Amino acid sequence: MHVTAAVALVVALVGVGVGIAGAGLAWWAAIRVRRVREAQRLLLGGGRKDIVEFAVALQGRIDDLHRAVDEVAAGLARVDRRVDGSVTNTAIVRYDAYEDTGGHQSASLALLDSVRTGTVVTAIQGRDYARIYMKELDRGRASVALSPEEQEAVDRAMGR
Repeated sequence: MHVTAAVALVVALVGVGVGIAGAGLAWWAAIRVRRVREAQRLLLGGGRKDIVEFAVALQGRIDDLHRAVDEVAAGLARVDRRVDGSVTNTAIVRYDAYEDTGGHQSASLALLDSVRTGTVVTAIQGRDYARIYMKELDRGRASVALSPEEQEAVDRAMGR
């Protein structure tokens, strides 16, 4: 009987060891599950949605963002067209139109957009008179021939 008691004691000790190992494994699994749930709660914002619903909602928000970016891009294209059509290039060339005058009292003013369309205004000053001339430009082509000073104002306005 002595051997049987020893075997029973060994079986009991092994059972206790397996029980302790099982309890430790259960405790470790519980901690892991708690961490996974905390991470999921953090990802989902504390709601009761599952990850698929969250992904679908996120895709919807991304689609909304793409639409908003497209609207902004279209608005920017409209602004670009408006800016291209506005007066963005100007230059003044002052000069003496007549030999008997001084002080560079005459001037040519170029007011152009980005494609060389606009107006050239020239004021010719004499001793006892002043004359103003206006000439239109359409993509660099004048309706009336430009004087050298007017052409210089156009070239300066366009940065050449």
